[in-house]
Amino acid sequence: MPWLKLFHVSAVIAWAGSLFYLTIALALAGRETGPAVFSNAHRRSLLRGLFVGIATPAALLAIASGTAIFMLHGPLAPWLIAKLGVVGLLVLGHASCGMLVLRVERRDSPWTKLAYVVCALSLLWFATIAWLALRKPF
Repeated sequence: MPWLKLFHVSAVIAWAGSLFYLTIALALAGRETGPAVFSNAHRRSLLRGLFVGIATPAALLAIASGTAIFMLHGPLAPWLIAKLGVVGLLVLGHASCGMLVLRVERRDSPWTKLAYVVCALSLLWFATIAWLALRKPF
């Protein structure tokens, strides 16, 4: 059981880091600053690769290992229901990042403000999840 919890925490950290990096990269993708190191096509493929290759697998591993811990641990507590609700909000934030990646690929108008909002809300949701899991307030 401790190894499963360690795996879960590691997957959550990877998910959080990739989601924060991705939202900031999406916010900056619409801006042209100075000489471009990467072409726009290469930049778009990097964003898709980060979302599909790192953020989504980390999210799936975090959710799957959290589900396994829930199945093995047993009792359903009110704090756990609240935590699962916040995880649902985090999944919506993850899906919003996917939508923003598609918008950048299609060269739609940049949605930099939405990317910053998703980043801020994701930070709030990760902090809430950590507080609920560590404190178990109710």
